[in-house]
Amino acid sequence: MGPLRAPRLASPFERALGAVARLRNATATSAGGIVVRHEAGVAHLVVGMRRRERDSVTWTLPKGTPEAGESREETAIREVAEESGLQVRIVGELESIRYTFVQHGTRIHKTVHYFLMEPIGGDLARHDHEFEQVRWVTFDEAPHLLTFETERALVARAAERIAGEALAAASAAGDARG
Repeated sequence: MGPLRAPRLASPFERALGAVARLRNATATSAGGIVVRHEAGVAHLVVGMRRRERDSVTWTLPKGTPEAGESREETAIREVAEESGLQVRIVGELESIRYTFVQHGTRIHKTVHYFLMEPIGGDLARHDHEFEQVRWVTFDEAPHLLTFETERALVARAAERIAGEALAAASAAGDARG
């Protein structure tokens, strides 16, 4: 009996049984926003629903990929307008989130830069095709609806920030009245 050899493959593109394919790596960047409005003293934010595969959907924040030459802020304003139908302005910067996913044999390391925004015009009914549905939800409803933990955590931190700013504004108003 001679030495053991690996079986020959019919093609250089075949893998031996049990072999694991190596994924290519890539990076991607997007920008988006948490659009906030207050209704009867309650803060609401915009979320959108995308249909995935046959029977699943995801609820996410509006975001998208930069076009050539765009800044993060310009990308966020444009993408939020396209995906939500709202014209917005940035009122603050939020932290970025990072996550990894696999698509078409490539592991993608993605960073999404988020901004706190307020609507200055537009209409949710004018959202583009990327979202099947767009709606306002309260910050209390958002954790139960948003699909991804990274976005749920970001929304929770934004809610704390908004509550802190409201408390500071109320305190300053009380001090001014003396």
